[in-house]
Amino acid sequence: MGEMAKRERVVRMSVELPLWRALTGYRVLTTLYALAIFASGYEKFERPWVGIGYLAVLTVWNFATLPRVANAAACTGRFLVADLTVVLTGILLTPLADLDAQHIDGPTLPTIATAGAVLAFAIKGGWRWAAFASSLVAVANIVERAHPTRDTFHNVLLVWIASIAIGYIVEVARASEATLARALEIEAATRERERLARDIHDSVLQVLAMVQRRGSALGGEAAELGRMAGEQEVALRTLVSSGLVPPTRASEDLANGAVVRAVEVDDEPGDVACVDLRSLLARHAGSTVSFAEPGAPVPLAPVAARELAAAVSAALDNVRRHAGDAAQAWILVEDWGDEVIVTVRDDGPGIPPGRLDQAEGEGRLGVALSIRGRLRDLGGTAELISVPGQGTEVELKVPRGKAGRHG
Repeated sequence: MGEMAKRERVVRMSVELPLWRALTGYRVLTTLYALAIFASGYEKFERPWVGIGYLAVLTVWNFATLPRVANAAACTGRFLVADLTVVLTGILLTPLADLDAQHIDGPTLPTIATAGAVLAFAIKGGWRWAAFASSLVAVANIVERAHPTRDTFHNVLLVWIASIAIGYIVEVARASEATLARALEIEAATRERERLARDIHDSVLQVLAMVQRRGSALGGEAAELGRMAGEQEVALRTLVSSGLVPPTRASEDLANGAVVRAVEVDDEPGDVACVDLRSLLARHAGSTVSFAEPGAPVPLAPVAARELAAAVSAALDNVRRHAGDAAQAWILVEDWGDEVIVTVRDDGPGIPPGRLDQAEGEGRLGVALSIRGRLRDLGGTAELISVPGQGTEVELKVPRGKAGRHG
């Protein structure tokens, strides 16, 4: 599978989308509710034609403008003002349709459909917009009643508080969304830098270290070349460990998802032929490296197999570097069905306590990046056991289910 085909497909879906969907349903249901309330009390209206005319306009308006409340982009400020004007007009027309409306706490013509306009303000602009819209609704209800009762003030206060609370929740959700987007951007860039650092360690840094060792051993002009190679190795290690290695296009594509809420990966079984891990590790076998493998193939997804093989190579490089070219090493491959375990052991002098932390502090990230970093990205673990004078053992575990998703 090509690199582009393997990339994760980022699905952009705002956390506000469920709120807009809920508002769409609310407007439909409350419009039908307003029609039902008017029909059930039709006989008490002195001027029913006023109610019929207004509700006809309200119904057409609410149903025709449903696309406007589908998302934040469609719900413009001009639409919000027009929508609020429609419901405020309905509140103020109620006494004209029902002469007793000013003296009793009956429903207004739009009834609870009024809250739909206020909620649109809250979702679009937050709690400040909600406070503005609900305040206008409160004034309209008080004017409509002429002699407002305790129930009137209770209902007005309830709508005012509820709309402001919803607006505040929307603002918190947006802030959390932005924080998540930034965290995903940093994670994508960090993972890409780690991958590049591993590649640099396994190639350029290893060559520079070898040139330094061989040059020092040969002496003369070669020693000067070795010294220069050593200086460049230190400089490059510092650059890698400081995180200044720039991210590639792939990490930028992932980070620029802005708000990433769902990720789909092309990882269907059968999309990519598995690789026999044994074939990648067998090349290490030689006079100083013994290789033990199962009798049956050890299938892994290509990326997982390559990363695991690279971690084994890094472990063997550490053996040669710290235990010498004459040190004996053993590679053991085990397939337990749900996970694959590769063990690399040597008979070298072992690693003194605290040496790994010191090396990482000096920018020598062979174990941290080339081994542990690779296994972490595969969903596996890398355990290192070393006793001074008794060699070192590195155990690499990769769960097959997780490793399969990296193909």
